[in-house]
Amino acid sequence: MKTIAISGKGGTGKTTLTALVIRWLSENRLGPILAVDADSNVNLNDILGIKIRDTVGAIREEMRKNVNNLPAGMTKQQFLEYKIQTSLVETRSFDLIAMGRPEGPGCYCYANNLLRDILRTLGENYDYVVIDNEAGMEHLSRRTTQTIDYLISVSDATPRGVHTAARISKLLEELDTRVRTRFLIVNRAPETLTETVRSIIGQEELHLLGVIPEDIVLLKMDRDGTPVYNISANSPTYQAVNKFMNKLEL
Repeated sequence: MKTIAISGKGGTGKTTLTALVIRWLSENRLGPILAVDADSNVNLNDILGIKIRDTVGAIREEMRKNVNNLPAGMTKQQFLEYKIQTSLVETRSFDLIAMGRPEGPGCYCYANNLLRDILRTLGENYDYVVIDNEAGMEHLSRRTTQTIDYLISVSDATPRGVHTAARISKLLEELDTRVRTRFLIVNRAPETLTETVRSIIGQEELHLLGVIPEDIVLLKMDRDGTPVYNISANSPTYQAVNKFMNKLEL
């Protein structure tokens, strides 16, 4: 199993990129894919063009409230496994699970530990796990996911955006999260990156995997609420995704 995690501050297009990475893996038929929406602002399903039934956060909250009133003969772990399986959205190309918001006030460590173990077991059924993370990398920092093969940080073509991507990478180093390879993608870029941006990429020791150009068609699809997953394979954005995905050892 290989895990690809995509991160970046809001507005950089990381969720769109996540959807197109999932599409590329599906079209190249590299194996079964589990998509994980780990952003508390759940919207990967909209970009993929599918509906979700429930989120893991809601399931965890339900268990927190009803821990002493579970169905007869069902243990806590069995209850969580059942609820997570029913929340899993299955399609012909990929499956999707949405993490959702964390539980309410107080700690519920037992459920979190069970959840981590169940998700790890679930992931073993897939060749690829693709995770759309929120900017704070909440689920990675809590080690909901144990090992990341590729962490792709998404930035816009600005100095501030690149600095933010660098901070996320350094945060994971401090948290001792196991990430094998880190990359940077610059999204919605002009024809050439400015010397300032290129200089910062070098200073921050970021490995630039690819540059995705501004794409008017994609922006229109996003404004119209059309699932970006269905963008033409000839679009500049998808061509750029195809180019950098071919560089990875998948």
